[in-house]
Amino acid sequence: MSIFPSDWRDLPSLIHPITDALQVIEIERLFPDPQPLEIELGCGDGSFLARYADANRDRNFIGVERLKGRLKKLDRAGRKSALANLSLLKIEAAYLLRYLLPTESFAVVHVYFPDPWPKAKHAKHRLISPGFPELAQRVLLPSGQVYLRTDDADYFAQMEEVFGGSPLFERVDTPTELKEITTDFEREFNAQGIETNHSAWRLKA
Repeated sequence: MSIFPSDWRDLPSLIHPITDALQVIEIERLFPDPQPLEIELGCGDGSFLARYADANRDRNFIGVERLKGRLKKLDRAGRKSALANLSLLKIEAAYLLRYLLPTESFAVVHVYFPDPWPKAKHAKHRLISPGFPELAQRVLLPSGQVYLRTDDADYFAQMEEVFGGSPLFERVDTPTELKEITTDFEREFNAQGIETNHSAWRLKA
């Protein structure tokens, strides 16, 4: 007789509540098995992370999103696929990086199609801004990597400037197998002739 629930709805939610906004999260409590850690900041509809976590069950993944509806969609997808290696957090990404994640704990940080805040007066709200490399360094393991994607040319130029001007990181290639796992949104605008801009950076030794 199977010990697993017969219906995915009986599985516990993958969304873990943050009950103390000042206490560092005990990452080991989020997963049944200790494995290399990766995190996606702003996981959106989850179409990338659900596929990527399913294809890499020997790694643990955290998806971060502020919008509850988007997290609930990814939660359903993760439970349907029995992704024990996936956990979800509802919180603002920069605050999480700065205060709530343990230092030197992640192998990879993914940031795909963050809000471009296209108006000049709103550009200060962009996640990938001059202070971001230091936040990423704080949570990355030695030689940890940051993978970026956007369809916004202006924001991509800012990403390149921010990381290219940082003494903490060096440019690397985005792995082909990673590029091949796309979001639903990405496939839609690629079909319209709008290209994806990729950028990858490794923490210097």
